[in-house]
Amino acid sequence: MKALIFSIVILQSVILFSQDKKPEISKVAVNQSKNLTYEGNKLASEKNFIDAEANYRQAISKNNKNAVARYNLGNQYYKKNSMGEAFNRFKEAGETANAKPQKHQAYHNLGNVFMNKKDYSNAVEAYKQALRNNPNDEETRYNLALAKEMLKKQQNENKDNKKDDKEKDQNQDNKDQKNQQNQDNKDNNEGKGDKDEKDEPQKPNENNKGDKKEDQKQPEQPKEGEGEKPKPNQLSPQQMKNILEAMNNEEKKVQEKINAQKVKGKPIKPEKDW
Repeated sequence: MKALIFSIVILQSVILFSQDKKPEISKVAVNQSKNLTYEGNKLASEKNFIDAEANYRQAISKNNKNAVARYNLGNQYYKKNSMGEAFNRFKEAGETANAKPQKHQAYHNLGNVFMNKKDYSNAVEAYKQALRNNPNDEETRYNLALAKEMLKKQQNENKDNKKDDKEKDQNQDNKDQKNQQNQDNKDNNEGKGDKDEKDEPQKPNENNKGDKKEDQKQPEQPKEGEGEKPKPNQLSPQQMKNILEAMNNEEKKVQEKINAQKVKGKPIKPEKDW
């Protein structure tokens, strides 16, 4: 029984030891990773992005501790403006690298990615991390000061925008409240007017009353001796007589005018001398 318990303890120890111990990378894999990185650098200098990317990826697969391949691959993505991929590779390089110069370079470029994305808060932290690994780099220090200035400006703009939005919302609320009050007053006035018109008794129309009285009157009968009055489209005998006399007088005037012209005649021009 004791032997069985002892065997179980030994077995558990072996299992725990095997779990804690990571598999060592063979020297062959390390050398292959270095060679692939070198080939990737050569292709990158020739601006052959596709093949360079393939070599860097193979180098990382051969040796997952190859920070140089990750860093160089991040630079290629950065040049292609693929900031998402560049961010991942620089971050991996900074976490994988053991030497401070490599960490400094990785976090410096990581800060550049954040600056490109206008994420100034994270850019400040990345540059600080870079300076922790190399406090003497003036370029990193300059980028850090620039990131802080841009962050301050961004915060002030956001603050002003929030203030403007708050004032805009307040003005809109006041406007809506005023419009609602005007609408309520209008509805109250319309309701009052309708009530007055409904309650006021209607007065009889005086004109209609007069017309009714006139309609009730009997038409006057013509007196004896007057005869019937001429219709609007007919002329009375006296009117016809006056029209004939006027026509005769007009014709007489025209004839006298013609006779006067015959007496006067037109002047005759003298003949030319021979």
